[in-house]
Amino acid sequence: MQKIAILGTGAIGASIGLDLVEAGYDVILIDQWPEHVDAMKQHGLFVRMPGSEHQQAVKAYHLNEIYTLNPQLDIVLLCAKSYDSMWLTQFIKPYLKSDGMLVCVQNSFNDEWVAPIIGKERDVPCVIELSAAITEPGKVQRNTNRQGTWIGLGELDGQLTPRLEMLKAIFTHVGTPEVSSNILGSKWSKLIANSMTQGPIGMLGMKSSEAVLLDGFFEIALAAGMETFLVAKQMGFTIEPVFGLEQSDFDGSPRDAVELLFKTLVKHIGPHSRNAVVQDHAKGRRTEVDYLNGYVVKKGLECNVPTPMNTAVTKMNQMIDEGIYPAEEKNLQRIQSLLN
Repeated sequence: MQKIAILGTGAIGASIGLDLVEAGYDVILIDQWPEHVDAMKQHGLFVRMPGSEHQQAVKAYHLNEIYTLNPQLDIVLLCAKSYDSMWLTQFIKPYLKSDGMLVCVQNSFNDEWVAPIIGKERDVPCVIELSAAITEPGKVQRNTNRQGTWIGLGELDGQLTPRLEMLKAIFTHVGTPEVSSNILGSKWSKLIANSMTQGPIGMLGMKSSEAVLLDGFFEIALAAGMETFLVAKQMGFTIEPVFGLEQSDFDGSPRDAVELLFKTLVKHIGPHSRNAVVQDHAKGRRTEVDYLNGYVVKKGLECNVPTPMNTAVTKMNQMIDEGIYPAEEKNLQRIQSLLN
């Protein structure tokens, strides 16, 4: 029986952790939020998803408890925010077996800064589409059930390895996993979709289903997505079908492909969900926009591709973080001044 750790048990990590515990795997859940860990210790983990509710006893630990627990881990599923990736990877490195692996179950391209810490041979890139939110410590509202959850797995060098098939078997308890020989292309596809949704919807502070109905929103989203597509193309990446799409779905123009990714993601997350950036703004937390739209800006500068919309979206969300503006509909007009 392999020893698995979920490192970062926010809404996504907690959802995956519950699925794997229910499936009988030996799993420990590690998090830096004391109240969340205490709630899981005392009452177990509660996850509500479309069609079912789950209450499950779990082995939850505070960060400081890992030093005395001293686990020897075969698999670490890193589910933390991108800005916490480096220090958490350093933290867990002593407990990851020499032949173990760390899977970045995250948005953005965390493998860039995680692989140098643990070694490329122990890093496994991953793409996931799972919408969820923590309603209170120890309780999760999962908006996409297991049938609606999609996971992509691959190796940094594109090889199809036995360990990918092993991970695929594990993730069948979470959703529908697929193995890819172009996982970085899959991650760019996800980033195209995220650049159109996370930052642009996040700055409005509303449900995705509400944002897409606003006049002018789709034009902003499409511009951000097209910039991301052009950056990926200039860097030599080929976007890969994600979210269960087929290669034939991408046979049209780049605009058609970008628009399809946007519509598919919005459909997957459902009408009642608030994306991670909306939730972070509402709770006064740091967002991942610098690692999504901001990442596009950084890579655009490196390969000389202009990214004015992603730059404006990143700046607008930074201004919300700084308390200059609230997350509200008026930011659709304010972002025009940033573009001008």
